[in-house]
Parts: sequence; structure tokens; C-alpha cells
Amino acid sequence: MNEELWMKELQEQMVQWRRHLHMNPEISFQESGTATFVANKLKQWDIEVRENVGGHGVIGTIRGTRPGPVVMLRADMDALPIEDEKDCEYRSTVKGAMHACGHDGHTSMLLGTAAYFSRHRDSIKGEVRFLFQPAEELLPGGAVSVIREGALEGVDVIYGIHLWTPLPSGTAASCAGAMMAAADDFYIELTGKGGHGGMPQATIDSVVAGSALVMQLQSVVSRSVDPLQPAVLTVGTIHGGSAQNVIAETCKLSGTVRTFDEHSRSVMKERLHTITEQTAAAYGTTASVRYIMGYPPVVNDAEEAGRFFREAASVFGASGVQESPKLMPAEDFAYYLQQVPGCFMFVGAGNPEKGAIYPHHHPKFDFDEDVMLNGVKLFIRMSEAYAGEHSAHKA
Repeated sequence: MNEELWMKELQEQMVQWRRHLHMNPEISFQESGTATFVANKLKQWDIEVRENVGGHGVIGTIRGTRPGPVVMLRADMDALPIEDEKDCEYRSTVKGAMHACGHDGHTSMLLGTAAYFSRHRDSIKGEVRFLFQPAEELLPGGAVSVIREGALEGVDVIYGIHLWTPLPSGTAASCAGAMMAAADDFYIELTGKGGHGGMPQATIDSVVAGSALVMQLQSVVSRSVDPLQPAVLTVGTIHGGSAQNVIAETCKLSGTVRTFDEHSRSVMKERLHTITEQTAAAYGTTASVRYIMGYPPVVNDAEEAGRFFREAASVFGASGVQESPKLMPAEDFAYYLQQVPGCFMFVGAGNPEKGAIYPHHHPKFDFDEDVMLNGVKLFIRMSEAYAGEHSAHKA
């Protein structure tokens, strides 16, 4: 079978795999069925398989016949706890679970890439590893446990692709340096003295203190962070009280902090603690703060980002390759990039004609399935370009 026809059939297979996974989603840390599906496919192609890596992680390995570097390609497998509201034949069959971020497509793309390299073993220089990672969507993130169990040992470079519906089909984007934000969360509880709504003088109103704190926290970004460094502090929830004529004893707030550099990240954390304690004291309440350090920023290696712009042009055309702006969503791919050089890349997957118009994490989220073949081609180009350039050093 010629290569063009084989790639066409591969695309059809990836659509079938993706729809199977979409109908059978498994949320973070519960991806056992997905992992088995992946491992069985790899074994069918005589690919060496390591299972149960960092939980339900799967690593496939193909060693070439010629010396060269170790290239790792990564896909995430987990779904989200969202009810699927799409009206289509491959709608989720699992109540309260849905692939609402494209991870079913990522898994299918990496399977397609593994199938390609299995077919072209003789051309591989070095080694290609296929990492199917669990639990990207939920802290502490599957990347942490995967790395802890040695997934990156011997790896020279790592690449990851995210299908991205804000970008139209037929395009791709990435950038050198910081690309996606660090994401930290906070949970605050203010405690005062409850009482009768008509007798405030005998109480300490935690809701008033909480309301003041919401406003005071807005000064952190505007007055404590370098204005040239993007940062966000959002108070997402505030809860206090049980009746209209009762002054609440406790008020709870929660929110998120997004930054792109460790200095801003540290400043935000310190200022949030200080302002919370001082505002609470000013209103006569006490405060407890739980601050959770989430994923670090995704920081692409400059050399590998440059490789992306060269190689992506051969897949998408020069006009289809864009420089990505900094984005506030977070990704645990960041942990890999702290250990080895690499590049995280977006493949455009939005297409109004196919209903791919909803944002990620939306109950009607979907993407243009035709773009999965673009993802496979990009993985192939990046892998072969790196191996071609670095194989002489491994001889």
C-alpha cells in the first residue's frame, strides 16, 4: 500500500479510536480502560510497552536500527467531570464524564504516530517513546508521578501537541519561552462572631470583612506586580450566611492566581497572605489561608520552538503557522520542560462548519477530527528533524 493511501486509512482509524474514547471517557486518575485500550494497540504493532507508569500511564518504545537520540512524544488521556450535551452518535455514554478538552484526540494522534513509526522502524535514528499520560486535568498532575517513576530517564527532547479550537483548522501555533501560565489556587476562611441581623453591634460581620477582602485583593496585580509581567488574581467564589436576618460567623472565598515567572508567582502568594491577614484584623475577624501551588508555567526551549516554526511550515504552509500569545490556562507538560528541552504546540481544531465552535471545558465541546492527521505529521516532522540533527552525536 502506498504511503498516501496508508495515511488516509490512518486518519479513518484515528477517527474511530477517538470516537470510541469519546464515548467511554475516564476522568483523572481513573483511566484504566483507556490505558488498556492504548497498550493493546501498541502491542498489536509489536511496540515495547510499559504499563502502570505513575498510575495509569503507558509508555511505548521503538528503537531504531541506527544510533541517535531519544525523542519522547506525549499525549494526555483523562476526561473531565462534565455532562456531555452534544447531540451526536459518539456522545459520551458515561454520566457526568466527558472529553471536553480534546484529550481523546491527543491519545488518538499519538497512537497514529506510533503506528507510523512502527511501519517505518528502519528509518528511525535512535529511539522514539510514546508517553500516554494520565491525570493532566487534576492536581498534582499525572506528569509529576510519571516523572517520579523514571519516564524521562535518557530522554533528550520532548514534544507535546494540544488540539486548540480557538485556532482554525489548518493552522498551528507555539512560541519560545513562557507560553502558558502557572496556576495556583487559594481558599480563605474568615471567622467573626455571628448574631442577629438587627443587632450588628454585638457581632463581628465576616461577610463585610470578606467583601472588603475581595476589593483589597484587586490591588495585588495593579500595585505589587511588574506591569510588564502578565498576572491574574481572580476571586471565583464567596460564601457566607444562611438567612437574610442573620449576621454570618464565617465567610469563605476561593480563587485562582495565574503568572508566567517565578518572581511574580512568589510576590502574588506573599501579598495575598499579607492582605488577607491585615484585612481580617481590620474588621475584627481571623483568617485562615490554604494556598495551593499548582502547575508551573509552560516554558518552551528556544531552539525547539525554532524547530517548530521550520517544521510546521511544511505541514501547514508558512501562512498557517503562528506565534502563540501567552495564555492563562495551565498545563502539566510544564514539568517535563523543567527537566528536558522541548516544545508544546497547538494544532488548530476549530471549524464552525463542523460545530467545533465551543470553548474547551464546555459541555458541547467538539473539534474538527480531520486535523488529527496534521498533528501526526507535526509529531513526525519534529521527531525526524531532531533525530537527523542529533544522531551524529550519538554514533
